[in-house]
Amino acid sequence: MPSYLTDVGPGSGARTPARSWLHTDAPTLSLNGDWRFRLLAGAPGEPGAAGVLPPGEGVDDVAAVAFDDASWESIPVPSHWVLQGDGRYGAPIYTNVQFPFPVDAPNVPDENPTGDYRRTFELPESWTDAERILLRFDGVESRYTVWMNGVEIGVGSGSRLAQEFDVTDAVAAGENIIAVRVHQWSAASYVEDQDQWWLPGIFRDVTLQARPVGGIDDVWLRAGLSEDGGGVITAEVTASESAFPVRLSVPELGIDVEWASRRDVAPVTVDAVAPWTAETPRLYGATVSSAAETISLRLGFRSVRIDGDQFLVNGERVVFHGVNRHETHPDRGRVFDEEWTRADLALMKQFNVNAIRTSHYPPHPRVLDLADELGFWVILECDLETHGFERGGWVDNPSDDPAWRDAYLDRIERTVERDKNHPSIIMWSLGNESGTGQNLAAMSAWVHDRDPGRPVHYEGDYTGAYTDVYSRMYSSVPETDAIGSDDSRSLLLGCSAPESARQRTKPFILCEYIHAMGNGPGAIDQYENLVWQHPRLHGGFVWEWRDHGLRTRDSDGTEYFGYGGDFGEVVHDGNFVMDGMVLSAGTPSPGLHEYKQVVAPVRLEVSRAASGTDASPSLTLTVTNRRHTASTGDLEFRWRVEVDGVATSSGIVEVEPVAADASQTVTLPELNAPDSGEAWLTLDAVLREDAPWAPAGHSIVFTQVDLAPQRAGLAAPRLTASGVSDTIAAELQLGAARFEHGELVTLAGQPVSGPRLELWRGPTDNDRGQGRGSYEHIDPWLNNGNGEPAPAYDTIWREAGLDRLTSRVEVVETGEDAVRVRRRWAAANSRDSVVTDERWQLVDGELWLRADITPTSGWNIVWPRIGLRFELPGDVDGASWFGTGPLESYPDSRHAARVGNFDAALDELTVDYARPQETGHRSDLRSLTVARSSIGWLQVDAVPDARGRRPGFTLTRHTAQQLDVARHPHELPNNDVTYLYIDAAQNGLGSRACGPDVWPDFLLRPEARTITLRFTAL
Repeated sequence: MPSYLTDVGPGSGARTPARSWLHTDAPTLSLNGDWRFRLLAGAPGEPGAAGVLPPGEGVDDVAAVAFDDASWESIPVPSHWVLQGDGRYGAPIYTNVQFPFPVDAPNVPDENPTGDYRRTFELPESWTDAERILLRFDGVESRYTVWMNGVEIGVGSGSRLAQEFDVTDAVAAGENIIAVRVHQWSAASYVEDQDQWWLPGIFRDVTLQARPVGGIDDVWLRAGLSEDGGGVITAEVTASESAFPVRLSVPELGIDVEWASRRDVAPVTVDAVAPWTAETPRLYGATVSSAAETISLRLGFRSVRIDGDQFLVNGERVVFHGVNRHETHPDRGRVFDEEWTRADLALMKQFNVNAIRTSHYPPHPRVLDLADELGFWVILECDLETHGFERGGWVDNPSDDPAWRDAYLDRIERTVERDKNHPSIIMWSLGNESGTGQNLAAMSAWVHDRDPGRPVHYEGDYTGAYTDVYSRMYSSVPETDAIGSDDSRSLLLGCSAPESARQRTKPFILCEYIHAMGNGPGAIDQYENLVWQHPRLHGGFVWEWRDHGLRTRDSDGTEYFGYGGDFGEVVHDGNFVMDGMVLSAGTPSPGLHEYKQVVAPVRLEVSRAASGTDASPSLTLTVTNRRHTASTGDLEFRWRVEVDGVATSSGIVEVEPVAADASQTVTLPELNAPDSGEAWLTLDAVLREDAPWAPAGHSIVFTQVDLAPQRAGLAAPRLTASGVSDTIAAELQLGAARFEHGELVTLAGQPVSGPRLELWRGPTDNDRGQGRGSYEHIDPWLNNGNGEPAPAYDTIWREAGLDRLTSRVEVVETGEDAVRVRRRWAAANSRDSVVTDERWQLVDGELWLRADITPTSGWNIVWPRIGLRFELPGDVDGASWFGTGPLESYPDSRHAARVGNFDAALDELTVDYARPQETGHRSDLRSLTVARSSIGWLQVDAVPDARGRRPGFTLTRHTAQQLDVARHPHELPNNDVTYLYIDAAQNGLGSRACGPDVWPDFLLRPEARTITLRFTAL
């Protein structure tokens, strides 16, 4: 094994000290573009290595200027080689915790894919006057060696960290050749196990820079706030004395200061500045210049401090409505694209995301420029994770091994130094899921010494020994409540009593929560409510922002988004990489819409005055501003009234700007509810003017109120199926329905069958997971009897046979205007059963169905759903409905659902989650019109049950059982029928794929339910 692959050190050779990523006018030359490339099976260079070079070729030969690389292929830089070459260069590998190689730190296998890169470039003659010439790599996975004109320059380590090399003595004016050998696996791989695709190659920019004589090597401008509202610029200039005098200029603030020498560099004050916040990202253009070089920066004045258990920016408590953001693109992997990234961050702003945790490494540096500009609170995380050691009890974990200390310190130094000028960064994070140990403590000490103005975060420091905030992943709602309420009687995870007491004195954040995998998450609002009940709680970061699907093709050429196991990996973690609120194709999930509504920074509440009546309600609107510092002056408050989903009136409510952390109540215009129909008032807070991230009229939050809540809707006649007998008619026509021997065969002139009892749903990712267990201490239904978390729901449901119920007809009765069928549904080898009693009846020319669903007494599990399934014609292609929408909703995820009239094509009614699963349920149905060839064909009206509960519906091309079997959407069968589900109830979603269970209030326990429907042919 080549020793450079097992070296745990940070890098070597002519590598230069870490410094800021700066916008400079110093001459630069991009080496991005097409490089010559070949892939070796292993790392050559020492006896026994698996990589075999062609005859006559050694390592030095490959780097030599005269080497003939004409037989090599071409590859773009930046890129990942496994995403190039149509599979010729290997394939991506996804693991979450597992290492895709034997755990034998610091050793890696001889079978180590190694990429050789070469290219020529022209160095301008003018560069010979430079003091130094630096070669910069912004990102290479994993460890690499660089040669320039045959001279070995050095070794770089730290895949997502910038490395610069001094190549002054190795280059010359005119043609030069650079060679880079990149190894997929190295000792560094043990500390880069970051729940993402392993994607080797030169994936960020490669740049040459001519450092001028008298240039400025580094600048750090700390733009702070004084207590009187002024600004303070504390400058650190790294340059030789020959660079001075150095001038600082901030024209907008009238600052023009010259420092004659390094000793003269001193703080600069200004009387008044507009503070930078994530809501008001005010930036001031600044330059730092010498006679030889000018550096441009953008200053954001702000202060960060912790006061007791409060995390304060500019003196005000911060609440993070954040996301964990990996760099991922379905075609480019982690290769940066500015236009795409800007659109990605704008989408975050549109959905009320105000913070980013850069999981689990520093992103491309331009991402931080955009965060400064658009406005985000950023936790900047170091390129560090050793999660694969957890399964072995953290034995040999590098975090506590002195041999790795320098590598750890180098990683945090290169993280902080590169990005220290960004006002958006308000906290440094040491890394993620790396256990704990002396090396992490040393990293924290280094950061505290280097940058006292920003706190240090690391979730794995459970005892609070070396970090400034208390951070957790996926703590349950009760535990989070206890943390916030200072419940000193309970011990915190992994802490003794004194350690628990110490952690309770700190601000608390959820660095990961509400795991957004597949259909979900549920119960976002429960966490949000706690944030406003307990000031110690400062919000959290959803895991995660975007699915990591990679665009690929099946054997027959069908395109789809691949996940773990789709690329022939030996070990992988399946679709656990598909756990974002944005799907791989860029579509916001229903879960993201739910999140937007729940965490909205402005709350709208409509109240009914005591004197109001249904006919003429007197209403008030209370606007509560939960923003950090910005007022609501940028918002317009619009109202509209809809009757049975049809708009009847609208207007604007005049609301004076509401200051942050304040409320204002105004009286709404007189709204006259009509004599009949459902009348709903909707209020919407929208942008008054264009913002950099959304156009005027973009909605921030809405609320609805029923203007006539006591008014009865559609009522069903008494359906008794009287007049029926056990003499079964061979054929019977009841209005639009035709029955044969009591079975429905046609409806509205088309073949239709059903209803079939359905208790099964295509298991969601949360249904399949155990996550952080159940709420067994709250609800014994979720305990398997021994104090351990219950198994995954899909396992329980499958063992109970809910996916394979069969029926036995107990009673069939027909009459002149009615049909009654009673069936008993059960699974093989099960005593538990459910009885459905269906009563079809023609009343005054209208066709009605009442289905009573009654379980036997033996059931002791939670059910996924209680519903009926109808098989409709295959040419059904869409629907319109009056109910909640426009997107799917479930018991613990329905804040984004509003009552109205909606329509959608059939394929728009379901979501193509990465792994097929339950999707498309719309709650509280009033009326549904099913279309064939885009023309209304059948209308189904739903009646509330005796307790006022309305059913929901799902219209889909696939059965729940088919969703269960398929691994990808394109694997679902092409059915010649369409399926309509009418559900009396659905189980909640939760976030149990990697988080808490469904909250007990939203669990669906076996119970008797009734569904009453009216069918009308159109």
